[in-house]
Amino acid sequence: MTFERPNIEKMQGYTPGEQPDDGDSIKLNTNENPYPASPEVAAALRGIEVDSLRRYPPPLADQFRQAAARLHQVSEHNIIPTNGGDELLRLVLTTFVDSGKTIAITKPSYSLYRVLADIAGCKLAEIDLQADWSMPENFLAQLQQVQARITILVNPQAPTGTLISVAYLDELAGNYGGVLVVDEAYVDFIDPELGYDSIPLIGRHENLLILRSLSKGYGLAGLRFGYGIACKSLIAPMLTKTRDSYNTDTISQRLAAAALDSVDYARQGWARIRSERGTLLQALAQLGLPCLPSQSNFLLCEVPQAVGAEHLYQSLKQRGILVRYFDEDRLRDRLRISIGSEADNAALVTALKAILAK
Repeated sequence: MTFERPNIEKMQGYTPGEQPDDGDSIKLNTNENPYPASPEVAAALRGIEVDSLRRYPPPLADQFRQAAARLHQVSEHNIIPTNGGDELLRLVLTTFVDSGKTIAITKPSYSLYRVLADIAGCKLAEIDLQADWSMPENFLAQLQQVQARITILVNPQAPTGTLISVAYLDELAGNYGGVLVVDEAYVDFIDPELGYDSIPLIGRHENLLILRSLSKGYGLAGLRFGYGIACKSLIAPMLTKTRDSYNTDTISQRLAAAALDSVDYARQGWARIRSERGTLLQALAQLGLPCLPSQSNFLLCEVPQAVGAEHLYQSLKQRGILVRYFDEDRLRDRLRISIGSEADNAALVTALKAILAK
């Protein structure tokens, strides 16, 4: 006997990356930032009085919304704070799509999208990326064919690290009849010279929602804080109707605002990660593990069949180094490796040399 809804009983839950209890493992499996949050965040944490926790937090996280509005040069009415980017995705589905309707994503993509669609009782259209991992041909036509009410694109793409141009997003949003969610969890690691900036698009497209996260770029994965950027008409129903009351707590609000206000400190870490990304990409190529060019804080490397991606994953794990192996189509011959500190990346390369030498 079960009390679960039928769709919940049938579905598979999200499988997170391994989180070891020991402090000795080198974690290159969950795309965490190897560098700590800014001194301003640390000072904000020290400044929180226990007595202040007696009261509920500001319901709309006004201090954070103002900080985000300053950073992105938009109105605070264009900002919705959430308990991680995951809550924003749940809010989008709750607010804008009925059970039984279709949500579209590319394949492969972030596996949580599939889980959220199952929870909502929605159909999921997974549209294959092309052989070179670029966007599918006639993507808009395929969205229209399946009558997708919501389309979610992670950009830079996960798990490939490839980047969709602002011009492509502009054209897609302008011709698409549903809500287009652009998940920019990894946007902070894009090479600045590319000039990527999608935020001005919200002034032209009422159906465009941009997801941002403090987990990766700001070294605050443990805080669970994200936010959405969109036109007021898209933000308002989530902010005033479907959002949980007090969905972000007092501590996270203050630390998140401090993080955005000290963005220059975070940018130093982003530059270091981009530099290490290039160094690691070259080192892996020299070991016979070529990677796709990435604009994220991870690399997707191809493992020769004679070695085997799952075998290499297990061999690294035995040496205390965690990377991500995906047992799914098009990814079984690859490993996703987060960019760690210089010392972590050097340890990875040393371990790979030893394993491959055998």
